[in-house]
Amino acid sequence: MKPIYTRAEILAIRKNLKAENKKVVFTNGCFDVLHAGHVDYLNKAKAAGDVLILGLNSDASVKRIKGAKRPIVNEEERAFILSNLKAVDYVTLFDEDTPQEIIGELIPDILIKGADWAIEKIVGRDIVEANGGEVKTISFVTDQSTTNIIQTIIERYKK
Repeated sequence: MKPIYTRAEILAIRKNLKAENKKVVFTNGCFDVLHAGHVDYLNKAKAAGDVLILGLNSDASVKRIKGAKRPIVNEEERAFILSNLKAVDYVTLFDEDTPQEIIGELIPDILIKGADWAIEKIVGRDIVEANGGEVKTISFVTDQSTTNIIQTIIERYKK
């Protein structure tokens, strides 16, 4: 398995999965400094269907969303780590600020985001639901975030 699939490759894979009647789950995020909350979230996302495709924000996208000092871990390393988790079947990058375009191309059967997102605010919900799919949220079991980890490191190692 390769760590990153191109847009063309992931669309071809999706087409084949649809022909096999596999239920495709899609989620997305930055996943910068992977932690237990991420792993729990991805395990739950995978459990919702047969195949989990993860849309990973590119470095440029993370920088625009999170600020000039992010990401901490570059896209190739983030993709490598994520693609080696049991729950994740495929990783593809997207450079846009939202996954709207890739969701419109993939049209997953199930779109999943964290419970910190209100269903009506989930990007791509309209596309998925218009095509007979479902949009779900997953509750977080840990109060962990990359931002909190970075802040902890800063506080602990101040001189």
